[in-house]
Amino acid sequence: MKKLHFNAHLLIGGLIMVLLIILFLDMYFFSLEKMPALPDNPLYKNSQTPVEDRITDLMSYMTLDEKIGQMALVEKGSVSDLEDVNTYAFGAILSGSGSKPEKNTFEGWRMMVQEFTSTSRASRLGIPILYGVDAIHGHSNVPGATLFPHSIGLGASGNESLVYEVAQATGKELIATGITWSYSPTLDMPEDIRWGRTYESFSDDPVLVGRLGVAYVQGMHSATGQDSSKVLATAKHYLGLGGMQWNTSSSKDYFIDQGVTPPDETKLRTTYLAPFTEVISAGVHTVMVGLNSWGSTKLAAERYLLTDLLKSELGFEGFLVSDWYGVYEIPGSDYRAAITAIRAGVDMVMLPFDYKPFIYNVRNAVLRKEIPIERIDDAVRRILRVKFTMGLFDTMQIPQPLSDEDLFEHKTLARQAVRESLVLLKDPQGLLPLHSNSSTTIRITGSAADNIGRQAGAWTIEWQGVDGNWIPGATSILQGLRGVAGPNVTFEYSQSGTYDETSPVDIGIAIVGERPYAEGWGDNTNPSLSDEDVRAIANLQKVCKRIIVILVTGRPLLITDAIDDWDAVVVAWLPGSEGAGVADVLYGVQPFTGSLPLPWPAHIGQLPIVDGKTKDGTSPLFPRYFGLR
Repeated sequence: MKKLHFNAHLLIGGLIMVLLIILFLDMYFFSLEKMPALPDNPLYKNSQTPVEDRITDLMSYMTLDEKIGQMALVEKGSVSDLEDVNTYAFGAILSGSGSKPEKNTFEGWRMMVQEFTSTSRASRLGIPILYGVDAIHGHSNVPGATLFPHSIGLGASGNESLVYEVAQATGKELIATGITWSYSPTLDMPEDIRWGRTYESFSDDPVLVGRLGVAYVQGMHSATGQDSSKVLATAKHYLGLGGMQWNTSSSKDYFIDQGVTPPDETKLRTTYLAPFTEVISAGVHTVMVGLNSWGSTKLAAERYLLTDLLKSELGFEGFLVSDWYGVYEIPGSDYRAAITAIRAGVDMVMLPFDYKPFIYNVRNAVLRKEIPIERIDDAVRRILRVKFTMGLFDTMQIPQPLSDEDLFEHKTLARQAVRESLVLLKDPQGLLPLHSNSSTTIRITGSAADNIGRQAGAWTIEWQGVDGNWIPGATSILQGLRGVAGPNVTFEYSQSGTYDETSPVDIGIAIVGERPYAEGWGDNTNPSLSDEDVRAIANLQKVCKRIIVILVTGRPLLITDAIDDWDAVVVAWLPGSEGAGVADVLYGVQPFTGSLPLPWPAHIGQLPIVDGKTKDGTSPLFPRYFGLR
């Protein structure tokens, strides 16, 4: 018995050794994969050759590993050796929000991105990478960049020309740092304001979302650098984001983000798909797959939605990219998840970190015929088509700094965007606009009065934003009021609203709202004013005869119980870096023109609000497109 036991151990050890040898030989022989000879002047480098012919020619020289590398989107922080950009032939690099160069300036970004780009161009085939960032309200990773209102504010403006110009200006600031890919615009349509990404959306109306989405894509694609450099827009998140049900999130830390969207073919066609159809017709080249589920299936695994509908039926010829770790949200091993997503139609995988296992897994899946080589070739052709169409192979992409005049123009545009985004909800006494021609004292309070971080919101410098006043070159709303009102008006400021109660003044302004938040961390069971701001408003009411409340927020807040006690109410959304735009409208430089891009609920029981109809059948506090003039 002992001898048999000993022999069994030998047998098991031998089998393990054989498996290790097979694994080693597998990796070794793939490292020796024969590379097709590259002529001195290959056809794909000739800019006069038709794009499809250039793609075919380039792919004829590519190894399997080089093709799979093009399908990898890698976070820059995980690239420990710059030569990996060449060794693994990455298709794209990204900086996740908050992932920045050591010197976080325009120049620091230029140097970092150029290093990655130049390395990719020095590879065997010279295929340039795409470098992507989340520029959802300007090039907001960089201190000193122009911070435009978040999309919900642009939706309140309803102005396609304005959105076009905002996207174009954002594109120019991206190009100035060498960025070639922006993960915007967002075409989600929120039905439940408790969702932490509500502010990333233009509206819950597919018609408005489609119009502004097209304007944004066209504006982004119109931006060019001095060497004809371009930047790529991305329509996201495909599909049904905003329609998730509460308490269905696949993340234990969230409530609705990454949740379940109930499958509904009618709603799919009439609502969710409509804006994507519009931007595809307008020439968008990349679409990002959402992190939600369509029923029980993660979107990245939904072949019907990704391939049959988007690519075959709608004729989308660009490429599909997954969201952050989106492929690995699919149940099962990483190996199985990659197979499922790629077979479903994902062309480029935002890994974002573990690129070596990904390339190894996909290579083995192709060898085992679990992923058809035709699917790999289709994905790579789509990625290369976008790169050739953008002219990446034909320009050196040497970023040129923006002039002071350009930045001034962008900030002027951002101030105009703030003006057009403001919505007047209440003003029965005609308090607004305020007048600066007579001497007066106005008292200011609230957590968002002198806090640029709060008015900028998340996706600003850091993923979750910053809370405070250290963003360079920006103007808080209080600073804007002091600059616009003129010398006759004195502004007294107390964040808590604490003043001498024996000397009341006529008007007080409470500027209140939310702390910055991004994605699921912003899911909120009760989106309303903080206790701090409620107390500040109450304190202000003791020392002012009439008060104006300005809401700095990424979504409608539950204010039904308090609004009757306020004399005037203005929604400023998340205005960005140009707080003076709020002051411009308060002082009549420009009238109120904005309207609510989505309904404003009266209470939680009305959620979700679908196509303007509340869950309980009662009327919202304010309907979509409400706004006093």
